[in-house]
Amino acid sequence: MVRQNAASMRNKLRHTSALAFGSAVSGLLAYVFFALVTRALGSTAAAPVAVLWTYWSFAGAALTFPLQHWIARSVSAHGGERSVREALPGVARLSLVLALLTTAISWVARDQLFHQGQTWFPLLVGAVTLGAAVIGMVRGVLTGRRRFAAVGAGLVAENGVRCLSALALWLAGVDNPVAYGLCLLAGYAAAAVWPSTFRLARTGTGGDGESPLAFLGGTGGAQVIGQAVLTGGPVVLVLAGGTATEVTALFAGLALFRAPYTLALGLVAQLTGWLTRLVVAERDEELRRVRRGIVVLTVVGSAGAAVVGALAGPWLLKLVFGSDVTLPASLTLLLAVASTVAMANLVVTLLVIAHGRALALARWWAVALVPGVVFFVLAQVPVLDRTCWAFLLVEVAAFGLLLREGSRPVARTATAPATS
Repeated sequence: MVRQNAASMRNKLRHTSALAFGSAVSGLLAYVFFALVTRALGSTAAAPVAVLWTYWSFAGAALTFPLQHWIARSVSAHGGERSVREALPGVARLSLVLALLTTAISWVARDQLFHQGQTWFPLLVGAVTLGAAVIGMVRGVLTGRRRFAAVGAGLVAENGVRCLSALALWLAGVDNPVAYGLCLLAGYAAAAVWPSTFRLARTGTGGDGESPLAFLGGTGGAQVIGQAVLTGGPVVLVLAGGTATEVTALFAGLALFRAPYTLALGLVAQLTGWLTRLVVAERDEELRRVRRGIVVLTVVGSAGAAVVGALAGPWLLKLVFGSDVTLPASLTLLLAVASTVAMANLVVTLLVIAHGRALALARWWAVALVPGVVFFVLAQVPVLDRTCWAFLLVEVAAFGLLLREGSRPVARTATAPATS
């Protein structure tokens, strides 16, 4: 028994290490890709690729993340892949409709978005939409099969292909922005490394009346709002009259303190199935311990982040981004704490998903925006301070609302018990 437990612990540690490594390297490669693009094209010519790159991050939030965790939850709740297999045609049709819709919208707005009248970039927007759906399915099936090392490898492979493609174009002297946009799309070719994920088994029970489209809509909507809250501060600051220096400093601060969140985004792949199995097995006491653990870690982590943000934040900003990028310690403290709560919200989101309440996610995120918006509009403080405080208020409000949703009694409608 002792040997069995030790082997199990080693296996979990190996999976966690693979996910952590994959997430860290993948996040780094994403920025390396864009750095290669700007060096090859220059800041002006790279603008349409920057817009496509930004859309790629939102497509990941709206499609890749929801698909991955829908499949992981379905496999755990139904004891196999049959329910996913049955629902997948409808999901594929939805993805196709979204791809066509985003293509049409970006084509109409192509001059404003891409500063050119060509149709290539609107077509790339649609293709990225489809690619985000495909890679979400691949990650979801790998997660459902508990192949977490493969998930980590896939994260690296996806952005690795993008970097290698962009580097090859740069060395060849290619200066066409469309070519670098195709590099972003080429990353989805990593899905082909695991062809077995496209062959779903007929094991387990079928669907239990839950709509996968409702799940994807609720989770995707929540993730898009969360992504906007996490990254949209500089845009809000620009619209509110912030100076260029303030916008750059806020962008740098958010990027710096968002790094742990990017790492956590890959690491949480293990949690969805585990939490779902606890819910299906009606292990209420363990779920209560999980919730208490989340609260304790969030409080302790936020306190630690406050200390790091206040004491080391301004110094780290100058070290990473240059001596002219500065924020006062009071604001780096806010950004550090808000980013920590954002990581907690990621975990609480999976707790709500495990309970099968994905529709509630978008609703509570929309409600969480209210205190941030009210403070931003009414507070009589400098606009940069208001932006940072609003970020923190929204994240804290979302944490409370989502934790409350994840604490509601478990509905006893799960279809198939699963072992942990």
